[in-house]
Amino acid sequence: MTQKRYTAVQKKNPEDKLKELTDKLEAGIKEVFSSQKYKDYLKVMSRFHGYSYNNTMLILLQKPDARLLAGYKTWQGMERNVKKGEHGISILAPSKKRFTKYMDKIDKDTRKPVLDQDGNPVKVPKEIEYLTFYPTTIFDISQTEGKPLPVMAEELNGQVTDYGIIMDSLKETAPAPIRFESWEESKKGYFSPLLNEIVIKSGMSELQTVKTGFHETAHSILHSGTNNLKDSATMETEAESIAFIVCCHLGLDTSSYSFPYLATWSSSKELPELKSSLSTIQKTAHSLIEKLDQAILKHIREHSIEGPEISRDTGNPDISLEIADREPEIPALPDTHRRRR
Repeated sequence: MTQKRYTAVQKKNPEDKLKELTDKLEAGIKEVFSSQKYKDYLKVMSRFHGYSYNNTMLILLQKPDARLLAGYKTWQGMERNVKKGEHGISILAPSKKRFTKYMDKIDKDTRKPVLDQDGNPVKVPKEIEYLTFYPTTIFDISQTEGKPLPVMAEELNGQVTDYGIIMDSLKETAPAPIRFESWEESKKGYFSPLLNEIVIKSGMSELQTVKTGFHETAHSILHSGTNNLKDSATMETEAESIAFIVCCHLGLDTSSYSFPYLATWSSSKELPELKSSLSTIQKTAHSLIEKLDQAILKHIREHSIEGPEISRDTGNPDISLEIADREPEIPALPDTHRRRR
């Protein structure tokens, strides 16, 4: 089928386009919450929990491709066992400690110590509680085997028009090198801050590969240094939301994957992670689209071929070509965890 030259077909305010896509994203995620599949998923996922900033750093340094973590006994409780020879991930677990300390009894009126008949301060017991940390070991799902866990986001299928041009353009645009690797587990890819590289699973469909590439690129832009790390739920929400918006810009529908995926990372139906990151998502998506557009157009000129119809009749026409010469002005929107990729 003959495709149109890559161009901005419709004249629509770019900020409105971005808001339209984030509104669509929010509505799609909320719809997932009412499904029986989500309820079944929560029964299992309630066994897992998020990790603190410090533990997130420890996990990334030891196993940057980790996506679902639990202790040895927790995995056994879900009918999965740690594979022989696997080395766990060391983190710090909190432990509450208590002891009794005898303190001077204070008169509530005079605010002075109460004295006994011999003139000595009266002592009363007070329970003191404090927090300590001890090293413990956890394992990623890729280090275990056994009963499959419920899956919310089914892998995307389908081909992508001008797949080669889009992937070549992404490789030029991403701030970290992209390479492919084969593995058995279901994770789609990961970004390693330590090695500064993006790794994508080989053998996936073109649509899943492109979506994963944008997701990991978003991580490399926003979460590349220790000062930029956030909680896992927020980082995954930002990366997948940006991937969804960029794919929509290219006329690619990833809603069947992105909506359930984001629902699993939200801590509540109010979508606090999404709403707190809307400005970051919109600005980063705009910047990535703008750079991607330029790279795609360059490849089209180099190959002297007709370009992909990026501005298809999807309701999501070209975002960046009309505003390439000015800074984005993203309007403030109202305030509206766990497995990677």
